[in-house]
Amino acid sequence: CGCLCSVGRSPSPALSACSARRSLKTNLCKWCDSTAPACEDKVCYSNCNLNSYCEDPYEICVAIWRQDNESIRISTLCHNPQQPIENLMVPNYNTSRCIMSQQPSQDGLTYICGCAEEQECNDRLIFENHTNGYSMLQSKEVIPVAAISLLPPLLVAVMITVIFYLCRTQKRRKRAKAWGGKQGQPPALPEPGKAAEREEKLSVLMDESPASSRPAELLPIELDEMVGKGQFAEVWRAKLSHSPSGQYETVAVKIFPCEEYSSWKNESQIFTDSSLRHDSVLQFLTAEDRGAGPRREYWLITAYHSRGNLKDYLSRHVLSWRDLQKMAGSLVSGVAHLHSDYTACGRPKIPIAHRDIKSTNVLVKSEQECVLCDFGIAIRLDPALTVDDFANSGQASMAPALCQPHPCPVGTARYMAPEVLESRVNLEDLESFKQMDVYSMALVLWEMASRCEVVGEVKNYELPFGSKVQEQPCVDTMRDIVLHGRGRPEIPSSWLVHQGMRFLCDTITECWDHDPEARLTAHCVAERFNLMAQMDCDDILNNNTDNQASKTASAAGEHQDSDGSRS
Repeated sequence: CGCLCSVGRSPSPALSACSARRSLKTNLCKWCDSTAPACEDKVCYSNCNLNSYCEDPYEICVAIWRQDNESIRISTLCHNPQQPIENLMVPNYNTSRCIMSQQPSQDGLTYICGCAEEQECNDRLIFENHTNGYSMLQSKEVIPVAAISLLPPLLVAVMITVIFYLCRTQKRRKRAKAWGGKQGQPPALPEPGKAAEREEKLSVLMDESPASSRPAELLPIELDEMVGKGQFAEVWRAKLSHSPSGQYETVAVKIFPCEEYSSWKNESQIFTDSSLRHDSVLQFLTAEDRGAGPRREYWLITAYHSRGNLKDYLSRHVLSWRDLQKMAGSLVSGVAHLHSDYTACGRPKIPIAHRDIKSTNVLVKSEQECVLCDFGIAIRLDPALTVDDFANSGQASMAPALCQPHPCPVGTARYMAPEVLESRVNLEDLESFKQMDVYSMALVLWEMASRCEVVGEVKNYELPFGSKVQEQPCVDTMRDIVLHGRGRPEIPSSWLVHQGMRFLCDTITECWDHDPEARLTAHCVAERFNLMAQMDCDDILNNNTDNQASKTASAAGEHQDSDGSRS
């Protein structure tokens, strides 16, 4: 993206350039390093199974064709057409068709094309002059002959499709009438003992899920090992194959059972929003649904981080002050990005509330930074939504039955803000959702601080309120501690000796304030981390200056002593 902007910094020329384009949409392009095409006549297809939204609105979809004596390979990607790629400029890219243009090359044949304004337009590659090396049909008479030959089976296929659709629709209406439900609504599931009836109704529920959620071709993924299990899904380490030769990429696959379709749908809709992309948000690859009927599964495929979640990492490692700054700063940056009305490049976006920030929903990257994950109950803070939409946005399976008339609390009880525990969230103010996230974020920051070596004696890792509650406390227990007792995790006086840690503790305290409106915003916390980093830089410079002055003074003293001894 030519805009390397960070949250909380002053606008840069790159930000201004991006702001000028923020009314444009980014292109969705095929994106594979190397694939073997499938060709017929004047058209080839890239055979790329991966796609991605371009980082910037001025980037277009590009395909590069390379042919030598042994093979033909296609590379597909997003690219800025004003810049060369492999010493080639993209010609004639202001079109929705990817028309190949031959380029000078010393190694075989090279063609390039660019296109925009149509999704995955760099998948279909057009050779207007029969130059793709695969064309076997030279006569123009072949086209009408082929059309006449294919017309009868095509008509038969259309008739079969129509008949199948009518029969299927009629069958659904009969079942909906038998259940006493409305068409298009999933049936209520029976008790577990009625297995046969349950499977039949589940199969209908799965059949009514949107067909658009099933991709044309599933990714070649081999599950390796289950690395996590939550209330709604399992997380597996897996291998994504890139070539028949055995090259693969390690990815994470979150697998939802068919009963948790709504959880998968919500998280996939959050992930597929291109404005969500950020260094501190888990990288999303694609969403898939696999299988059929009651055995149908829903997959989310994301980047894999071998260091695991923050809770497990903190239980095994003690952090240096630099580590704490880097990890906490990246977490805060991610939350600030979710809550922001604009991307880092200045494009407008809908803010998102995570609603379940906790140390198990934060992953640690290899470069010692954090990323947010698990957006199963996240919500888009769209001003077009009504109060009823927000009130009904929780997942019923997580909410107690006796929470009416107030909104049902969603999330993890240990990390719930006081207003959530009390079921008194102001749904008319979208900032309320952000304030809940800030409270939860403060508890995670406290967890990191408790494992930093600058606090003195570093105790064994424990969760917030660890010694006061059970491992999985209920809402009533947390209500007594947080709401009625105004309890918060302890900040010992030894933490306040270090200047930077004292600054961090003040920030944490302001983030978990009992009054939601008195809490800092995530953006303000990000600004404080920038200031904290600047303070450390100034300290380093001052220390270096003091050390240099000390060395100079010491050398001058030695020189005077030497002169005195000579006299």
